Amino acid sequence: MRFGVGAGIVCGLWLLFLHFSNNEPFSPKQIMGLLVVPFAAAGSQWLLRREAAPARPGIGRALAVGGLTVLLAAGIAAGSTWALAQALGDKALAYSRAELVEITRVQQNLRPKEKRNAQFEKQELAQAAALSAADLARGTFTWTLLLGMLGALPAGIFLRK
Repeated sequence: MRFGVGAGIVCGLWLLFLHFSNNEPFSPKQIMGLLVVPFAAAGSQWLLRREAAPARPGIGRALAVGGLTVLLAAGIAAGSTWALAQALGDKALAYSRAELVEITRVQQNLRPKEKRNAQFEKQELAQAAALSAADLARGTFTWTLLLGMLGALPAGIFLRK
């Protein structure tokens, strides 16, 4: 639990750092703070292995500890994203929406013409323009979960012995 809560707090502090250093806290730079979660999951699994020595914790227990660590970190990171979005207000969300619409337009222009679909691109832009605090929190939770499990699964397999 310490590793999960600690990693979640680090993710929240990273958002605050981005905000106070005049960077967009909800931009792709946010992912740099989420990269601490796989290391926290591996650390919790390593601690389990150390505490269980000389016995082996087993793959199920190691994966469960890593998964719980990632889940706690993802929940705290998503909550801190939502809280910061609520605290900053609609002006910050409007800026994030505008930045996301611009990123979406650039990505759409990079697509080959034969793979472009006008209706899909219109829907993409509409989704980007309707970004909310809950959408930001949901995205943070998903990215934290994915990145964390990418580190927790191999670490759980290799650190069980």
